Amino acid sequence: MPAAPPVIVVTGASSGFGRLAVVALARAGHAVVAGLRHTRGRNAPAVAALERLAHDEDITLSAVDMDVQSQESVDRAVAAVLGRHGRLDVVVHNAGHLVLGPAEAFTPEQLAAVYDVNVLGTQRVNRAALPHLREQGSGLLLWVGSSSTRGGHPPFMAPYFAAKAAMDALAESYAAELIRFGIETSIVVPGAFTSGTDHFVNAGGPADADREKQYDELYGGLRASLGDRLGRLIAPDSDAQSVADEIVRIVGLPSGRRPFRTHVDPSKDGSEVVSAVADRIRAEFYHRVGIEDLLSSTASL
Repeated sequence: MPAAPPVIVVTGASSGFGRLAVVALARAGHAVVAGLRHTRGRNAPAVAALERLAHDEDITLSAVDMDVQSQESVDRAVAAVLGRHGRLDVVVHNAGHLVLGPAEAFTPEQLAAVYDVNVLGTQRVNRAALPHLREQGSGLLLWVGSSSTRGGHPPFMAPYFAAKAAMDALAESYAAELIRFGIETSIVVPGAFTSGTDHFVNAGGPADADREKQYDELYGGLRASLGDRLGRLIAPDSDAQSVADEIVRIVGLPSGRRPFRTHVDPSKDGSEVVSAVADRIRAEFYHRVGIEDLLSSTASL
């Protein structure tokens, strides 16, 4: 009798990489649950579209209401996934929010809110999901990071970049702390995709408009041109679907063969080069202190 397909939950699946990933994963034969907020409100059309797709293509794809900023919501969502499928095998940490503007013009509370979505959200999901993965002795955490963590990122996106760097550090620590439970870690690192997602369209801005205006004289033209500058780095045939395809590829690999980190970066901002060095140094350090068993078999040596 063939083995049941792995059960996968993807956070932030209403649009962008998350929406592309849930469809691609389901079409690849996996049982997929799209985690998104407001399933009976503003995202009801997105839920209905997923349900139609699942019916029309006979794939295992459904949605669950999941607000990563609420532990109660996340706990309910994970319980619903377990009730629906009887198990959970893969968590894709995709939920995130981009903000644009001078760092000084964001209030501390705004920075905390960006951190809450991009970092604390993953912690809430982990606390809900990991007891089940640890009990079954297997699983995969797949983190959707950002090349801004180590690449040549531009200014005026500081709160988002800081949060993604924190998420990357959290993912690295979790990798070592979960490997003895049989739980693997992979970090997919997208570069800048200026089209194909709602990342830039739905970006937030600073609350302190007066301070923001004080940057206009010296930086107004630069800020206005940043999108075009980034766009010129990206080949015309670059497609956000390539990130979803990489997620599918990693999930489909046998246990022990999945990469610790992989890049999908059409802008070639240098993150892949820096990450290779950083991951090698991390691996060397683990060997020096005698905890090399906490490294995955695909970690840089």
